[in-house]
Amino acid sequence: MESKTVKINKTGDLIYITFPKLLATGLVNHGFSTRLGGASEGIYSSMNMSFNRGDREDAVRENYKRFCDAIGISTDNLVFSKQTHTNNVLSVTEKDRGVGFIKPSFSDIDGLITNSRKVALVTQYADCTPLLFCDPVKRVVASSHSGWQGTLKRIGAVTVEKMVKEYGSKPENIIAAIGPSIGKCCYEVDDRVFYEFKNASFNTDGIFTKKENGKYMLDLKETNRIILTESGIKPSNIDVCDLCTFCNSDYFYSHRKMGVNRGNLAAVIELI
Repeated sequence: MESKTVKINKTGDLIYITFPKLLATGLVNHGFSTRLGGASEGIYSSMNMSFNRGDREDAVRENYKRFCDAIGISTDNLVFSKQTHTNNVLSVTEKDRGVGFIKPSFSDIDGLITNSRKVALVTQYADCTPLLFCDPVKRVVASSHSGWQGTLKRIGAVTVEKMVKEYGSKPENIIAAIGPSIGKCCYEVDDRVFYEFKNASFNTDGIFTKKENGKYMLDLKETNRIILTESGIKPSNIDVCDLCTFCNSDYFYSHRKMGVNRGNLAAVIELI
């Protein structure tokens, strides 16, 4: 697996992704997991990051320990939520450390945001689009899960708006990363999805390609890039990952390719 836009890191058998523009801030520990280097077995092999797919809890905890050790984060700092394809974004603080890991998880939350140090925001994926944010001026980070439904609901814009409203961020100062997800090469959708976006005032010409079979290929990464730039983030402040989770299913879990018998990937980010 090779990339021209993100950094691929290897620690022993563990492989994970980091984003150059986030690294350049010097303010965050972060990473996006792959399937490799974990303790899970069978259909979850080997770095499953979800407690809710039937994997052994001890294996998932070990996976988080290995991943967090590699990116310089303590598992005591992790904060999770139960993602349900909403555009709900929740602000969290030091008191929320351990939620979803050793405490009950938040429900119906697809984005997390904080200005507290050592609070590690966790979002999970298996084709959907990861969105990571850092405002180095106001020292705020965020992570949002954007599948086609979250993208339709513009969760990226909601996240930026919350950073502005609650923390005084200016969009032009925000650094963002769009992580590994299913690419326009592999994400076929039907008329229903196309017209949902059209009716929500998206420029469908720039994000959909019609196929001979009457269906469409949807570019979720480009759609989210447009959403972020329309929210005021500078194009030069956005890293867009060039890796497709479907094409690279030896490295990433892909719902479209594997169905429900699989693990999940995770994005994690915290202020140092």
